Amino acid sequence: MWELLKKQKLLLLAAIAIFVAIFIYSMNLRNRDHANFFERMVITMTAPVMGVIANVNREVQTVWTDYIAIVGAQKENRELREAVKVMNRRVLDSQEAIIANDRLRKLLDLKSSQKISSVAANVIGEESAPWYRTIVIDRGGVDGLEEGMPVVSTSGIVGRLVKVSPNSSRVLLLTDHASSIAAMIQRSRARGVVKGKGGGTCSLEFALREEDVKVGDAVITSGIGGIFPKGIAIGEVSMVRKGEYGMFQAVDIRPAVNISRLEEVLVLLHRPE
Repeated sequence: MWELLKKQKLLLLAAIAIFVAIFIYSMNLRNRDHANFFERMVITMTAPVMGVIANVNREVQTVWTDYIAIVGAQKENRELREAVKVMNRRVLDSQEAIIANDRLRKLLDLKSSQKISSVAANVIGEESAPWYRTIVIDRGGVDGLEEGMPVVSTSGIVGRLVKVSPNSSRVLLLTDHASSIAAMIQRSRARGVVKGKGGGTCSLEFALREEDVKVGDAVITSGIGGIFPKGIAIGEVSMVRKGEYGMFQAVDIRPAVNISRLEEVLVLLHRPE
């Protein structure tokens, strides 16, 4: 410690001298209106130091103020982001409610337009394999459902019930290879049988070559066969091909119902004959 003081003796004496000078100057300044030579010299020597100290103080104050502002802005940004997330969730929930209400309203309109009693159901599952394609709904035997009953949506035919348990049922889709529906062309009344081709498409079988069938024609149920009531939409003709030979023409049909987006269906309580 003493060695350090000896080495810094000159610097320490200078600091003490400056402090004493400033102290004496400050004590005399309160009692005198004019500074003497010694006081003017002290002012001259200390003015640069005081200026540097003042500048440093201003810089520190500016940096501290900017830091406080940045911290406040970050906190405000976090709060705004959370508020935006909450608002986005509310908007999504509102949009989903509007869409669901629109679907249910259309389903209710369809239910009201049918002369046959019906039961609304939600799609709760989907099963797909190379040899069959079905969906599962949340209604079953306790709701009055039986195998063979037709299943429709607001767009048209979905399929028919093939397996019914007390609280759920399996629906064979109209696009399945095992599906067949008596149908006709709405415009020309040409008749045939709509069979599933898999892959989301169907074909109109047994349509005679001379029948008037065009691309864009609407295909509806004919009511023949006792399973599906007459006049329900099946799909639209997407391709017609007439060969040089044979009795029938090849007709492809695009189903009216988009199965991949199906959420609610209506089961018609129509017992097949």
